[in-house]
Amino acid sequence: MRACSAETTSMMTPPWSMRARPVLTVALEERRGVLPGTVSMSASVTERGFVACVSTVSTRCAKKKTDTVFQKNERYSLPGLIAVRRGGDFVGDGRSRAAGPPMFRYRRLAAELERRIRAGDFRPGERLPSIRRLHRGTGLSISTVHRALLELEACGLIESHPRSGYRVQPAVWPPLEPPAIRRSDPAPQPIQLAPAVHSVIAAISDPAFVPLGNTGMDPAHVPAKAFGRLLRGMNRAEWRALLGYVAPEGLGELRRQIALLDVGVPGRFAAEEIVVTSGCTEAIALALQAVARPGDTIAVESPTNFAVLQLLEELGLLAAEVAVDPREGVDLEDLARCLEAHPVRACFLMPHFQNPTGALVPEEKKRRLMDLLARRGVPVIVDDISAPLYVTGKRPLPLSAFDREGLGMYCASFSKTIAPGLRIGWVAARGEFRERIRRLKAATSICTSSLDQALVARFLGSGAYDRHLVRLRATLSRQLLQTADLIRRHFPEGTRLALPQGGTLLWIELPGEIDGLELYRRAHARRIAVIPGVVCANAPRFRNFLLLSCAGPVDARAARAIAALGEIARGLGRRRRRPR
Repeated sequence: MRACSAETTSMMTPPWSMRARPVLTVALEERRGVLPGTVSMSASVTERGFVACVSTVSTRCAKKKTDTVFQKNERYSLPGLIAVRRGGDFVGDGRSRAAGPPMFRYRRLAAELERRIRAGDFRPGERLPSIRRLHRGTGLSISTVHRALLELEACGLIESHPRSGYRVQPAVWPPLEPPAIRRSDPAPQPIQLAPAVHSVIAAISDPAFVPLGNTGMDPAHVPAKAFGRLLRGMNRAEWRALLGYVAPEGLGELRRQIALLDVGVPGRFAAEEIVVTSGCTEAIALALQAVARPGDTIAVESPTNFAVLQLLEELGLLAAEVAVDPREGVDLEDLARCLEAHPVRACFLMPHFQNPTGALVPEEKKRRLMDLLARRGVPVIVDDISAPLYVTGKRPLPLSAFDREGLGMYCASFSKTIAPGLRIGWVAARGEFRERIRRLKAATSICTSSLDQALVARFLGSGAYDRHLVRLRATLSRQLLQTADLIRRHFPEGTRLALPQGGTLLWIELPGEIDGLELYRRAHARRIAVIPGVVCANAPRFRNFLLLSCAGPVDARAARAIAALGEIARGLGRRRRRPR
């Protein structure tokens, strides 16, 4: 047994006591304090808090007067615990939640192999290095290497061949060519929504339709059990307290938990700079109203989320459309020309897995983007709702990390990561922007549902959100690949799409003679919900584009629907090419 140093125990007042012996690794968050007294084997203080090796942990929480006993060889979650691991596979290094929970070693290896497959280092049908070669090269155990390969096989990236090891799945690759960049006239225009937009919304919400246009969290992936436990654990006094109003800016504990999601990330926001909203759409609406008045011009990406175009129309704002690269996001040259030529009040951008293209803005481009806006003094409203849904590499740095002038208002919600029905979003801003948004929130809706806020705060505080995201990302990665493979197999020759590095959307360019709006109408008649590209722009562009969502499981029903879409597309192509 070795005693903690005086420096360690004096960092802050410990909220509970623990007795321990060595087997599991526990990483405690800085805000919860450190293990007092004695700990066995080893103990260290990191930038984030305290890491100690323990076997059995008994903890008594003074406030609730409850005991929780942690037995060895199991994983647990408790407010204050980031990770518990068994043996040598799980690394508890006390890092921030922004980087995600500590990763199993087999998942690290699987992620690296997936990155190399996506980069083309391993071609379709090519054999991967053998298990023993990976074992010798990485220093990982054979069982860890084997588990990583099983993970890739479950995602559909590789396939097992008897006596021949694992090969890259030929059904997935090569990917289709990415859609071309469509440059637009950046002159500000009133919003003219495509007539189909209202029937698109109705079809997306209709359970009778195959939901290939549903961009929110699919019910199959909602953490319903965790929320059921949270609801059952609430007593009568807590119910009474949560059925009244709270402050317009939101429940303090929820704002604190949201701020902790970005601990350790440059440009992160404090809890006081966050205003809780009823979903991401309200967050964007409040940000727009904070900087613009009817008749003002907003620079928007083209294509963009059709719900944002609806919002601009209702607020009486003009749209100056800026081209989007389907891989790297907003075209900076196009944006610079727009800012030079027109009195733009603000920009609306989605730098992470943009809706609808799935584009991800590289970090160097983010730096140049924020430098451009800073020189012009133009505020930016950022829709960051899909940022946690990266499926390769690590979470991208937020645009706020490059925002030295405080020009950004950053909007997000849990609609795509937890459940759309909870309607919990937020906007983070500094200075006068934050104060204007808070006043607008108080004037328009008083506050967001206090019960929903409390549930989400408890879910985040329990540590379940981090584990849920790990599972969700693996699921979405598999669904993206499966959907792209079905498109490759069933859609006509000449179809193009860019496989995104995250999010839930596939932006498909059909051969030029195929009308995406007519395809949408025929799919609608077969009870298949899709989004025609024409609704994603203010002008009648992207008529031969289609947007499909990969948010739901790719089951037999979804596979049949995608095959039917390919059949319709091929039929439309033959009809257009038929000689007169």
